[in-house]
Amino acid sequence: MNIDKILLYYNPHSGNGVFRSNLDRVIEMFQRRHMIIIPVRADRWDVLDKLFSKTDKNTFKKIIAAGGDGTINTMVDAIIKYDVDVPLAIFPSGTANDLAHYFDMPYGLDEMLTIALSDRYTYMDVGLANDRCFINVLAMGMMVDVSQKTDPNVKNTLGVMAYYLRGMAEIPKLKPIPVRIECPDRKLDANIYAMLIMNGRSAGGFKRVAPEASINDGLFDVILFEEMPVPNLGPLLLSVLTGQHTENKNVTFFRTSSLRIESPVEVNTDVDGETGAPLPLDVRILPRRIKVCTAVDNMEGNAW
Repeated sequence: MNIDKILLYYNPHSGNGVFRSNLDRVIEMFQRRHMIIIPVRADRWDVLDKLFSKTDKNTFKKIIAAGGDGTINTMVDAIIKYDVDVPLAIFPSGTANDLAHYFDMPYGLDEMLTIALSDRYTYMDVGLANDRCFINVLAMGMMVDVSQKTDPNVKNTLGVMAYYLRGMAEIPKLKPIPVRIECPDRKLDANIYAMLIMNGRSAGGFKRVAPEASINDGLFDVILFEEMPVPNLGPLLLSVLTGQHTENKNVTFFRTSSLRIESPVEVNTDVDGETGAPLPLDVRILPRRIKVCTAVDNMEGNAW
């Protein structure tokens, strides 16, 4: 009898360690179905490099990434680097879980396992910023400060509200950032407070940042929050909650498959909630690169 092997890459710290406490149950449920879980703890940056560089890429039937968007990002980065063609299942156990929200993934363990064990998939585009992958969002400016300065313990306790409170605290310190952006169909210079390059629809737990975005259309949704009077920023942040921010006169929105971003000043970036490379960046999309286990087999007409 053939035994299928499942790679489980899990973050023991995500969501106050909720998944870690259920690890034995996950192993048991797969073993009941004659599948062997290979658990890999996400505690070293090079653990996946060591695994994929020394393992046959066809060893695993599926890969499970259990954690937040940063954990999934790390796994996808390794999948792209080592050209792995194995379906990916998502077990959301982080703070925002933006990618899981896009796919309407459940949070109950039994429901997650049902999806992981099924043969229903859809495509997912992957973003590439220089040589770094991102699955959901590439951000710079105010959004980066909010994400990187929010205490992890506070995030685990308050969730999206922690980001909003941190964002309000950062408003008095804001300085506009000069950027030059070049796309296949446009060039623009702007002074911005923040910029989001969206592959998914939500960021930092805000569900409607790019409400019309598709994760498998080969395009990014790009949102620029341009320089504006500081008192206007508070209401703008609130409008992000309802997805009405793109109607604001100080917000620029467009779609593109690639762009180059430059600035005369040092600008830090954030990829899926983790520290990214500084500018300049060449950003492009890898269309429909990952197969993702989903609850339905015809999401947006792009099923496997």
